[in-house]
Amino acid sequence: MIETRVIGWDVGGAHVKACLMAHGRVVDVAQWACPLWQGMEKLQAVLQAAHERWPGLASARHAVTMTGEMVDLFAHREDGVMRIAAELVRALAPPGSTGSVAFYAGDAGWCSAASVATHWEAIASANWLATARHAASDLMKDAGDQAVGLLIDIGSTTTDLIALRGGRVLTTARTDAQRLASGELVYHGVVRTPLCAIAHRIGWRGVQHNVMNEFFATSADVYRLTGELNAAHDLHPPADNAGKDLPATRQRLARMIGLDARDASDDDWLAFAHAWRAAQVAELRSQVRRVMDTHGLGPQTVAVSAGCGAFLAADVLAHDHRLLAYGSDVADSALHCKATLQSWAQVCAPSVAVAALREQDLPRCGS
Repeated sequence: MIETRVIGWDVGGAHVKACLMAHGRVVDVAQWACPLWQGMEKLQAVLQAAHERWPGLASARHAVTMTGEMVDLFAHREDGVMRIAAELVRALAPPGSTGSVAFYAGDAGWCSAASVATHWEAIASANWLATARHAASDLMKDAGDQAVGLLIDIGSTTTDLIALRGGRVLTTARTDAQRLASGELVYHGVVRTPLCAIAHRIGWRGVQHNVMNEFFATSADVYRLTGELNAAHDLHPPADNAGKDLPATRQRLARMIGLDARDASDDDWLAFAHAWRAAQVAELRSQVRRVMDTHGLGPQTVAVSAGCGAFLAADVLAHDHRLLAYGSDVADSALHCKATLQSWAQVCAPSVAVAALREQDLPRCGS
């Protein structure tokens, strides 16, 4: 009997996300913290947890994308791709298993373990392309060649801004370096971004202050205080390794301008958090304008939000565009997600997308 389960994997430098599909339907989505820069044993522990959650992984088909090759554990990106790929094959398709592991290589299709070395550059950091192609294909079902879209995937660490038209991804950029140059990759997220990277001056009680360029607080502190960050997505230790309760969060924010939490009221610190939020939204909005102008996207553009920071998408959009959610409007319509899984499909969009694309049996790379 042919194995009907496909598991999509998105192996990042800070998280591993996975989507289990059976008979073309999403039946489970999961995310694990994985600080890969601390060692390969972090990835091994996640894969063990996945085996416990989904018994029989060795008989499933696996579709893999990754960004974890960027962490400084590895000598260079090629080393990272090769070592991550080897670990996944070891854990998911050991000798004698009936399953298989295929690596998403963007324009080159799918790579077997044997061809990873040849196509490592296409495999590296291609998760955004999987999400964008899946979203573009879904948009085209309704509007055909006239479909114009913008993927806004705001994650824990980065934001992807990808223009779509007629079922295609418009950008010719593929590497992180190219996308950083074009503005389509922005190193802003809602969990791990140091606040000193968001603004150099910030308003406090009506006065602009220089920001302390120290790792005192992260964006998670902002959105924890505003109440927008889901605790299930707040998986990494704070900058000071202290608590995630509101008093500890206020104390970290206060340090950014040389104060202590006791120096102001709770309402003052909430207003301060909103000042940081406004600064991050303004930066992302400027990058959205850059991408839309580059690709000639107009007011008819349909935006598709994804990521654990999707709650910012409506404010980031500079105009009154129609806004869809990847989890409920793309994954659900294409893959029949249960309502309880739509929010996780939203957060773990690349893992859902590679599982869906693998179901379509894209061509394989040459080995």
